[in-house]
Amino acid sequence: MNGKFEFSTEERDETLNILNKLKSEIGHLLVPGDEEKLHEIIMRSLCQNELSRNSFGHNPILLCFQTALIAVEEIGLRRDAVIAILLNPGVQGGFLSLDDVRGMFGDSVAGILHGLKRIAELYSKNPVVESENFRNLLLSFAEDMRVILIMIADRVNLMRQIRDAENGGVKRNVSEEAAYLYAPLAHKLGLYKLKSELEDLSLKYLEHDAYYLIKDKLNATKKSRDAYIAGFIGPIEEKLTAAGLKFHMKGRTKSIHSIWQKMKKQKCGFEGIYDLFAIRIILDSPVEKEKMQCWQAYSIVTDMYMPNPKRLRDWLSVPKSNGYESLHITVLGPDNKWVEVQIRTDRMDEIAEKGVAAHWRYKGVKSETGLDEWLANIRSILEHNGDNLQVMDQFKMDLYEDEVYVFSPKGDLFKFPKGATVLDFAYHIHSKVGNSCTGARISGKIVSLREQLRSGDQVEIVTSAVQKPKQEWLNIVKTSRAKSKIRLALKETQVKEGLFAKEMIERKFRNRKIELDESAMTRMVKKLGFRETSEFYRHVSDGTLDINTVVDKYLEILQRDSNQGDVPVSADGYTLQNEVLPQGMDDVLVIDRNLKGIDYQLARCCQPIYGDSIFGFVTVSGGIKVHREDCPNAAELRKRFGYRIVRAKWSGKGSSLYSITLRVVGNDDIGIVNNLTSIISKDEKLTLRSISIDSDDGLFRGNLVVMLDDTSRLENLLKKLRMVKGVKLVERI
Repeated sequence: MNGKFEFSTEERDETLNILNKLKSEIGHLLVPGDEEKLHEIIMRSLCQNELSRNSFGHNPILLCFQTALIAVEEIGLRRDAVIAILLNPGVQGGFLSLDDVRGMFGDSVAGILHGLKRIAELYSKNPVVESENFRNLLLSFAEDMRVILIMIADRVNLMRQIRDAENGGVKRNVSEEAAYLYAPLAHKLGLYKLKSELEDLSLKYLEHDAYYLIKDKLNATKKSRDAYIAGFIGPIEEKLTAAGLKFHMKGRTKSIHSIWQKMKKQKCGFEGIYDLFAIRIILDSPVEKEKMQCWQAYSIVTDMYMPNPKRLRDWLSVPKSNGYESLHITVLGPDNKWVEVQIRTDRMDEIAEKGVAAHWRYKGVKSETGLDEWLANIRSILEHNGDNLQVMDQFKMDLYEDEVYVFSPKGDLFKFPKGATVLDFAYHIHSKVGNSCTGARISGKIVSLREQLRSGDQVEIVTSAVQKPKQEWLNIVKTSRAKSKIRLALKETQVKEGLFAKEMIERKFRNRKIELDESAMTRMVKKLGFRETSEFYRHVSDGTLDINTVVDKYLEILQRDSNQGDVPVSADGYTLQNEVLPQGMDDVLVIDRNLKGIDYQLARCCQPIYGDSIFGFVTVSGGIKVHREDCPNAAELRKRFGYRIVRAKWSGKGSSLYSITLRVVGNDDIGIVNNLTSIISKDEKLTLRSISIDSDDGLFRGNLVVMLDDTSRLENLLKKLRMVKGVKLVERI
């Protein structure tokens, strides 16, 4: 370690200030001896110089205190979580064991630290959550809800602290991850304030110009906006007071991120966004009168201003699965401007601000949130799904969904994401019900299993003993739970069909006294047009492919081998036959763990060739597109789909020919084109595929499409072309 770790004066003062705030908030919850033990551990780590600053130069102790304060004040966590946060540097540094923590502070603190340690081990490999470690990250989250909440608090703190950081690459990675993982998690857990802050800060660091454009516009219109809000709420306050209600009101401007999303969605400027703010009426109401007083306030507001019935959201009667309760209405205010009004009580408001953690303060009062079921669902998906990318897509899909509420025939209430179908409902009841579902009866009417659920529906599933899960069902269902169960059922069916078909083929071969050769069998499957053996067996099993056709094709291949004197070889020789490769390609693309035989293609947008720095992008179909690191689309792919990026490199030698396009600009002189083409034609390892030339004002601009084998030959070609008299620019595009 370089030099002794020391606090600056400012860091020491801020740490002591936060410590006093923490003691005033949770001091009464500490067990005797907690404070002394914590002080001793922190001082020991300082004295033994066991700590170091992070990549942004931040003090780890101060960061922990800042995170702990966010966890307490803005989320509502208490003693165990705070102690775990403050001990985390010691556990991560290896000078404090989990057994020591368990002995001094209990199993709960040690359990939280275990989850945090697993996550830190993932981040030591790479600061961005990639597909390969996303599964482990979710498993760590799913072990204890507080691990998720602490990680959200930690990310909010880090995003606040890196405002002036110079480490641009890491700052971008941290911001992208905050946007695509932590903000949706905060949303799911009801931490709407922190979710908005993460989104706004991510936008600020990733799209600086857009952020400040909206911020400046909001500042410029603040005075008129405040005046409008005051004029809007004044009459409402008078009516609510006259009705004897205790309340307070506040106006809230929508987040910069949400305004930016609206601008992009509606394809308009800032001035085209009208619902820039919302009014919140927060009632001081006893629990038994909450609903009555909220609807009373609703009646008063809608008597004064015309409501939009399509924009009524009733989360009083049936709260969201994260516990959110509120009435949302949109009314037409003065100057014909639409204004959103939210009506809730103090208790509901605290749950809306602090999310799931606030329920612990109100045990017994609608404290069941459905989040335990959600986490159990994550665990189930992780156990039964082998594809990390599918897990991530399903997980993200579940985070931001609106909800519909439907009933079983017995009157039980179920919540589903908007767009869920009858088939989702069937799989929610039981896997066997889902696997045999043919439709449903809703309000006495028979509907198909594709029918989308609507709030208030009473759903009775119709089943059939002969029904089986189908591949296309994956496109019908909306919930990750149903998708996971369908994939599991399809795998089981595939295995059964494969065994049955294989047994049929082997029996037929034995009856006709034909010896089975695996390599010939593999080639025969490809010749019949099947990419996967499992697909071939499925067609044999369901009778789509006649078994006699299989035998005839197999004998035809054996006959051809015999005529050509071929010697049968191992099936290993055919592992790459299903690749989508350029003709003549014999280079091996090694992706991550030296995997070969991967279905990949070279991206047309950047035309990578052997020797280029490359990365892989996993497409929706499961194949991999290989892009250059400097591809014009690389930044957008990393930003929006960072979890689909895989590392890639070339292996072997560049003996295949790749197509590249060169842009040439030069003086429009006689013979210059001949000079360019002659350079290419003289090199036997180069092939000119096409040339297009435009001439304008004494300059010519042209594109040359050339076939070559690697970047070294490309560099030599560029040097030669740039030396041609009259050529001003030669570049690869």
